[in-house]
Amino acid sequence: MSVDDGQVRAMRRWEFAIGGMTCASCAARIERRLNKIDGVVATVNYATEKAVLELPADIADETIVAAIADAGYTVVRPPTPDTDEPTAEFDEHTAALRRRMLVSAGLAIPVVLLAMVPPWQFEHWQWLSLTLAAPVAVWGAWPFHRAAWQNLRRRAATMDTLISVGVLAAFGWSLYALFLGAAGQPGLRHEFSLAVRSGTASANIYLEVAAVLTTAILAGRYFEARAKRRAGAALRALLELGAKEVAVLRAGREERIPIDRLRVDDLFVVRPGEKIATDGVVSEGSSAVDASMLTGESIPVEVGPGDTVVGATVNAGGRLVVRATRIGADTQLAQMAQLVEQAQSGKAEVQRLADRVSAVFVPVVIAFALGTLLVWLGIGAGASVAFSTAVAVLIIACPCGLGLATPTALLVGTGRGAQLGILIKGPQVLESTRRVDTVVLDKTGTVTTGKMTLTGVHTAADVPESEALRLAGALEDASEHPIARAIAAGSAERVGELAPVSEFTNLEGLGVRGVIDGRVVLVGRSALMERHGIDLPVALTADQHRAEALGRTAVILAVDGVAQAVLVVADTVRATSAQAVTHLRALGLRPVLLTGDNETVARAVAAEVGIDTVIAEVLPADKADVVARLQREGRVVAMVGDGVNDAAALASADLGLAMGTGTDVAIEAADLTLVRGDLLAAVDAIRLARTTLRTIKGNLFWAFAYNVAALPIAALGLLNPMIAGAAMALSSVFVVSNSLRLRGFRATASEGAVALASAPAAARTDQADDAELLRLRSEVSALTEERDVLERAVEHWVRKAERR
Repeated sequence: MSVDDGQVRAMRRWEFAIGGMTCASCAARIERRLNKIDGVVATVNYATEKAVLELPADIADETIVAAIADAGYTVVRPPTPDTDEPTAEFDEHTAALRRRMLVSAGLAIPVVLLAMVPPWQFEHWQWLSLTLAAPVAVWGAWPFHRAAWQNLRRRAATMDTLISVGVLAAFGWSLYALFLGAAGQPGLRHEFSLAVRSGTASANIYLEVAAVLTTAILAGRYFEARAKRRAGAALRALLELGAKEVAVLRAGREERIPIDRLRVDDLFVVRPGEKIATDGVVSEGSSAVDASMLTGESIPVEVGPGDTVVGATVNAGGRLVVRATRIGADTQLAQMAQLVEQAQSGKAEVQRLADRVSAVFVPVVIAFALGTLLVWLGIGAGASVAFSTAVAVLIIACPCGLGLATPTALLVGTGRGAQLGILIKGPQVLESTRRVDTVVLDKTGTVTTGKMTLTGVHTAADVPESEALRLAGALEDASEHPIARAIAAGSAERVGELAPVSEFTNLEGLGVRGVIDGRVVLVGRSALMERHGIDLPVALTADQHRAEALGRTAVILAVDGVAQAVLVVADTVRATSAQAVTHLRALGLRPVLLTGDNETVARAVAAEVGIDTVIAEVLPADKADVVARLQREGRVVAMVGDGVNDAAALASADLGLAMGTGTDVAIEAADLTLVRGDLLAAVDAIRLARTTLRTIKGNLFWAFAYNVAALPIAALGLLNPMIAGAAMALSSVFVVSNSLRLRGFRATASEGAVALASAPAAARTDQADDAELLRLRSEVSALTEERDVLERAVEHWVRKAERR
C-alpha cells in the first residue's frame, strides 16, 4: 500500500515481456523510466526480457505501455509456459542471427585477405571488395544501425552506437575514396606506412574494417542469444512432470480423461508405476510412493487411507484410490513452477563489462573524432587529411577486440568444460562465481549417490551371512519396492545365485513373505515382526537401533518365526564428496548441507564429508527461502542440487549448479550443469568459471587499452589505414590467443590418483592392480552416468520433435 493525499492506494503486481532490448543498458534505461512514474517500483531483467512492476491499481496499463514505447521499446504478451510458441519465436530470432553472422563471415573473409595480402591485390580488387563488403556493412550490421538510430532519437548512446558509427564511417569513407577519390583507379595497392601521408588519404579504403567489425559483433550477439534462448525451459520441464491423463472412478467404473478435466473431490485410480495425477488424499489401498523427484527423499514414503499424496510423484507399490484435493494452479507442482519463475525474474541483470563503460566511452570517442576533424581543419591541413584522420580515430576506436573478448573466451571455456562434464549456460554465470562465498549442497543425489544400497548385514550367532543374504535377496527380488531392489542387488552381488521362492506375498507397507526351501521367510519392518509375534535377540536389536540412529533403514529377516538377521540399507556418500568439500573450502567457500531428510541422517552425512553447517528437515518449497535467508545475511550463495525440489533454490541462488544425473527441471533451472554426477565436478566448474571470467576481463582490458593507446596516435595523423587494420587484427589475434589458453585447464584429480602418482616406485607397483581396478570401476560408473544423461537428453528431444 502507498499513501497519496491521505488516501490508501491499492497496489497490484504486473509482469510482462519487453521487446527490442539489445544490451543491459536498455534494461537499465527502461527501469529508470518506469521508476519515475509516481508509485511504481519496477525491476527490468535483461536476461529474461521481463519487467516486474508493483504499481498503484489506479495507474492504467496504457500509461506503462506509453512510457516504455517512449523509451523505444515494446510491451509484448508474456509467454505461457505450457505452449511451444515462445520457444519457436526465440528459435527463429536466434536462427536469424546465426544466418546473418554466417553470411557476413563468408563475405568478410575474402575482403580481409584482399586488403591484408598485397600480392593478391589484382588490378580491380577494390571493386570486388566493395561488392562483398556492402551487404555486410548494410544488411549484416542493420540491427546495430537500427538500434543506434533509436538511441539517437532519444539522446542516448550504447555500444550499438559506436559499432554503427564505426561501420558507417569505414564504409562511407571507402565509398568516397572509391567514387570521388583515387581509390577507384586500376592497380590500387595498400602499402604499409606508419603515417597518413598528405595527398594519399583519398586513396585509402576501410572495407575490411567494416566487414570484420560487423561479423565479430554479430558472433557475440548470436552466442548471447543462444544462451538466453532457454530462459523459460525450467517452467516447461517442471510442468511436463505432471500426468497428462487420469483414470477417474465414475459410477464404480474407471474412465480415462485428460488431466484438465479432473475436479476437486473426484476419485481417481493410480496403479503401480503410474504418476499420481494431482494432490490428494488416499481413499483406498496402501503403497510406497517415490517422491524423490519432488522432495529429494531417497526412501519411498509408505501411504495408506487418510494419507496425503502429491501430484507427479510415482506409485511404487500397490493400487491406490485417491480423492483429489487440489488441481491446476493450486497443486504443489504448480506452486513450485511459480517459485522457479519468481526466482528467475528476481535475478540481477546481466551487465557485460563493455556495456558498463559504453555510456561514457562512446560519446567521448565521437567527441574526440569531431575535435580531431576541427583541429586538422583549423591548422590548414585540408579537408581530405582532416576527414581521413577523424575517420581513423573512429575506426581505431571500433570495438573489434571487444566484440571477440567475451564470445571467444566463453566458447573455449565452455568447450573445455563440456570435455570435463561441465555445461556453462551463459556469460552471466561467470560473474556469479567470482563473488560466491557460500555453497549450499543438497544431500540426496549430490553429496550422496541418491540410490539405496545394501551397506551392512548383521546376523545372529549361528547364522552365516551368506545364508541370510541368499534368503533375503531371493524374497526381495520378487518385490518392486526400491529398498527391496537394493537388498536383492546387494545379495546377488555378494552370494551370486539366489534361492527360488514360492507362495510370494507382498504385505503392503510392512514387507514380504514367501516360502524358500520349505521354510517360511519374512523380510520387513519391525511392525511385521510384531504382527507375527517374533522377538529380536538383544544383539540384533542393538544393531537395528545403531543403524536407525545413523539415519539408515533396518530390515529384519525371520525364518520359521525366528529373527536371523538385520540388513542395513542406506543412501551412500559419494566416494569423492569429502575431497570435494575440502577443495570447496580451499576456494574460499563455506559449505552448507541442506536436505529434507531428518536431522540424524543429515548430521551423519555431514560428519562423514566434513561439513559443519547442517540445515535439515526442509520442505521443498522452503529450500528457496533458506537460500534467500543466507542472501539476506550478506552471503553470495551457490546452490548444488539435482531434484525438482531444488529447482527454485537453484534459480534463486546467485549461482546454481545442477548434477546431470538429476532431474531435467533442476538442470534447466541451474546456471551450470555437472554431467559427471560427481561433486568434484562442482569444484572444477567454479574453478573453470572463475578462470574464464579472468580471461574475459583480461581480454576486455587489453582491448580497451589498445583503443585508448591508439586514439592519440590516430588523432596525430600517425596511423596509416593499413596499420590501423593490422593493429585491429593483432588485437583480435591477441584476444583469441589469450582465450585459447583455457584449453589447458585441468580437472581436479581424485585423492586416490594423486596418492598413487606420488608414491615410491615399489609402492606404486604394489598398488597398481588395486588402483587400476578402482580407476576402471570409477570410469565405468562415470560412463554409465553420462550414458544415462545422454539417453535422457535424446528422449527429451525426441518428445519435443514428436510434439512438433
